[in-house]
Amino acid sequence: MIIELGNIKISNTNPFVLVAGPCVVENKKMVFHTAEELKKITSELNIPFVFKSSFKKANRTSIDSFEGLGEEALRILEDTKKQFDIPILTDIHSPDDIKLVSGFADILQIPAFLCRQTELLRAAGDSGKIINIKKGQFLAPEDMKFAANKVSYKGNNKIMLTERGTSFGYHNLVVDMRGLIVMKELGYPVVMDATHSVQIPSEGSKSGGNPKFILPLAKAATAVGISVLFLEVHPDPLNALSDADSQLPLSQLETILIEVQKIDRAVKNY
Repeated sequence: MIIELGNIKISNTNPFVLVAGPCVVENKKMVFHTAEELKKITSELNIPFVFKSSFKKANRTSIDSFEGLGEEALRILEDTKKQFDIPILTDIHSPDDIKLVSGFADILQIPAFLCRQTELLRAAGDSGKIINIKKGQFLAPEDMKFAANKVSYKGNNKIMLTERGTSFGYHNLVVDMRGLIVMKELGYPVVMDATHSVQIPSEGSKSGGNPKFILPLAKAATAVGISVLFLEVHPDPLNALSDADSQLPLSQLETILIEVQKIDRAVKNY
């Protein structure tokens, strides 16, 4: 299956697409800076690019954690799309969110912890948008067919399925690369989220992470064959307001993309 987003073709056999950006919209300056740098890097490397950032976070570990800027975040994302002429992906957490973001978002993302929420999945499918469903940390890869069916029940087959790690005991995730193959067999483009996969869930009052594993996971998944590489990228991860321990420093992105692109070209022969 090939999903078309403007001039971008998303499939498991086409050159990989990069979905990247900061975990959450923190302020306009940071988002604009990150988007500008991402567009510059991907343009130089000829890598199709979709900008990602959440306009709100509905699943923070602590009640004291930053949850987003509300309507201001929506305006920032809309301005980012116009300013840099780039497609936008953002999360939705309820059917009401779809109305808020449908005017500017090109891809709607179902968070992993909501991948079984029937009402949300059906409403997302009804929107006609491209839908990226993240596989729950608790879910077997073959069971993602049921999530996809809830989106496609009225004919919207513009669906991507994302691997982001599986719970491995308490406070740990592991990536089973076999899951990428299983989800590819369902017929949809498969995404590797190499940053959430290195999280240490709910380590104290927040989630921790092991960012040194981002590159190995990205390379391994690319060798298996993926349609999209998903990376949360931040100019200053240690001071990020969300996922500080698992986001990739913006300064390291180009090096990773060069390595991943070499593997992708070898696997797909382009």
